[in-house]
Amino acid sequence: MESLQQRSNIFGNRIVSAIMASNFLLQLGIWIRNFAILLYVTDITDNNPIYISLISVAEFAPIFIFSFIGGTFADRWKPKLTMVWCDFLSAISIFVVLITLIYGSWYSIFFATLVSAILSQFSMPSAMRLFKQHVPGDQLQSVMAIFQSLMAIFMVVGPLIGTFIYQKFGIYTSIGIMGVMFLLSAFVLLFLPRDVEKDKSEEASNFKKEFVDGFRYVLSNDILKSMGVVFAVCGLAVGIVQPLAIFLAIENLGMTKEFLQWLLMASGVGMLIGGGVIFALSRKVSPQTLLTIGVVVSMIATIIIGYSTNVTLTLTLQFINGLFLPCIQIGINTLILKNTEESFIGRVNGVLTPMFMGMMVIGMSISGIIKSSLTLPGVYLTSGILFLIAALFTIPLFKHKEQKDHLPKLN
Repeated sequence: MESLQQRSNIFGNRIVSAIMASNFLLQLGIWIRNFAILLYVTDITDNNPIYISLISVAEFAPIFIFSFIGGTFADRWKPKLTMVWCDFLSAISIFVVLITLIYGSWYSIFFATLVSAILSQFSMPSAMRLFKQHVPGDQLQSVMAIFQSLMAIFMVVGPLIGTFIYQKFGIYTSIGIMGVMFLLSAFVLLFLPRDVEKDKSEEASNFKKEFVDGFRYVLSNDILKSMGVVFAVCGLAVGIVQPLAIFLAIENLGMTKEFLQWLLMASGVGMLIGGGVIFALSRKVSPQTLLTIGVVVSMIATIIIGYSTNVTLTLTLQFINGLFLPCIQIGINTLILKNTEESFIGRVNGVLTPMFMGMMVIGMSISGIIKSSLTLPGVYLTSGILFLIAALFTIPLFKHKEQKDHLPKLN
């Protein structure tokens, strides 16, 4: 009965409903973009690996570069206004790219991914701030579970939708739909309540000082410092195996490269179910426990997947890995929200996110070298060992109670 009442309260929250509706539209547009651009570039360049890799660069590089800056500005600006303008400007840039694509060079297509990825680094921290402002502390983990479940749904159906739209209607329509989705998202966000007016002296504060204060804040908080290490090690663990997933299908399982979609789908279904389970149990399990369980299961599953040559076993482990992946993401987001002052949410995200993304990019860049030296199972074993190290760094998190009334203050 209590769980049903909690769910009713969450979905009845105007802030949560608007942001979730906005995120649904954004995810739809992003997945159509991802697969339409991937298939289009593959077709027009005859599978040129350089141009195909540039798609990932355009998507991930802004996250690493701009999350520091975006998080700081997100703390300074009004969150609703920031989110609306980010989606609106993304839509405008997409339509400009569409016009350029029709009448000019196809190279401009990378700009659509680049701009929306940059603006997302200002928009996402603003959404986290609104959750911190308007969602009770005991409901934050449930909200993060809903957020994660929505991401998991699109991980399953997104590739299918994106591929269908591109194959049925072509690149122009695909890019146009993406622009419409961002416009609709901006419209939905207009229904958020007005931003709380900030003190004038606070608005006039020094950007450089606020930027530095974000790092000082993380270093002054033992929980956030431990999470920074967990972020970095997990990012490296994910990065060294992510580009090699296709070799699981080809080398370990003796299948064609197309079999990769079934491995991804098994993981996506697991993520969807896992997010729902965590939502149901959110008040009974601490975020520290969730994070530790997720990292430990990832360690075990990754090692066995690397050595498995059985299709059924590999698919099962992919499902299990996906099932517990939300434990990591939801646990981390909840810990950040519960252990960070509202005025520092953007900067804390701006400090921690690059730790994960930067180490993941490093891992992706050296994965081929490691594979040549250690073979595919050796790479997955290395990744598993890194997850073990990350699990060890979650232990200090259990020494701290929720710091609701004892958050660090900076002068």
